[in-house]
Amino acid sequence: MLDGREGKARQKAMDLLVRYGEALGAERFVDTTNVAGVPAYYSPVLLDYYKVTPDDAYDVIYSRFDLDSDEVVEVPRVMVNSCALQGGVDAEGWKTLGKNYDALRMSEQSESASAARGVRILKTCTPYLAGNVPKQGEHCAWMESSAVVYCNSVLGARTNTEGRESTSAAMLTGKIPDYGFHRDDFRVATHHIQVEVPVESMLDWGMLGYFIGAEVGERIPVVTGRIGRPDLIRHKHFGAAAASSGGVEMYHLVGVTPEAETLEQALGARLPLEFIPYGKAEQRRTYEELNSKARDTNVDFVMLGCPHAALEQLREIAGLLDGKRLSENCKLWVFTSRAIKVEAEASGYVGVIRAAGGVVLTDTCSSIAQAVPPGTKVVALDSAKQTHYLPAIMGIQAWFGTTADCINAALTGRWNGRAP
Repeated sequence: MLDGREGKARQKAMDLLVRYGEALGAERFVDTTNVAGVPAYYSPVLLDYYKVTPDDAYDVIYSRFDLDSDEVVEVPRVMVNSCALQGGVDAEGWKTLGKNYDALRMSEQSESASAARGVRILKTCTPYLAGNVPKQGEHCAWMESSAVVYCNSVLGARTNTEGRESTSAAMLTGKIPDYGFHRDDFRVATHHIQVEVPVESMLDWGMLGYFIGAEVGERIPVVTGRIGRPDLIRHKHFGAAAASSGGVEMYHLVGVTPEAETLEQALGARLPLEFIPYGKAEQRRTYEELNSKARDTNVDFVMLGCPHAALEQLREIAGLLDGKRLSENCKLWVFTSRAIKVEAEASGYVGVIRAAGGVVLTDTCSSIAQAVPPGTKVVALDSAKQTHYLPAIMGIQAWFGTTADCINAALTGRWNGRAP
């Protein structure tokens, strides 16, 4: 591919990957069979910079921006299983998000061009909820921090946190540098977290993840102690929180995750660099830190679905709203993937949420879209990850609590959440 025998696009992609691998200190490539990225995703800045329209932008942006090419090449079909992650516009709810028609058209044109080249359009930060579930040991090239940590930890597949450029190049070549989490010796735990309080609810798991990320940074924790056996939703919120407060790309839960049947296996028969307890004081401090971004108890916006809501979460939200009506002073946005929304509509959950005055959106979230209802000052969230990002991005106050706390705020317009 590097010498051009498989076309210029693959030559440019391989040239980028060689430079990337050399920067990482990798000596070889691995074959990747599963890539998740945002190939040639359009934005007004890129269209203006390259002087193109949505109709003729794909090859230009993929070549010049994604592949760092000095010339525009014709982009062929992808070589391996590839999917497109979340964007900034909901194709149905774009007006709700405050987007204009030009933004919708950019998104649709980019999506259509990717689909024509064999990319699956999942438009979600939780591709594993929308049919992309790699097997244990499979080499992947994924973007999106919460998806990466789930892929490595829960599924036992292998990926580093890739970027737009490396994933776009991997789609065309089926190669990624053999570095980091692709290698056995890199996947062992470095820090031992001993949990001394019960961790059971989604709130508990989100706070534990947030605490661990802040403590270990980009290292790999192994967790023991008083933890329940987490379901998919708890794994999702735990990993997303650890990846936002720190840079955690993999974790081990002894007796739960596939590479941690024992503490010794998770540590690779080594001693941890640090032993860190998580007790009542640490739990309370984490809750207070997450709620330090709010003062006003009047809530005018509730955002749920970060990472994108699973069907079970939409069922819970609908159950809490059934037969009720949101406060006139509060908006409710629930974000999920297109695939899950179809299921939720068939199950009646979307109808219940709408009847209460809420909105179900797909493809993005408030942080990615940089969108909140006009006039928003105070938001309530059940996601530690969104609580970490949204106040800084949108300049608003944020309360963190359970899903029930958030729905209560949407119904009353007031925050009444309590620490666990």
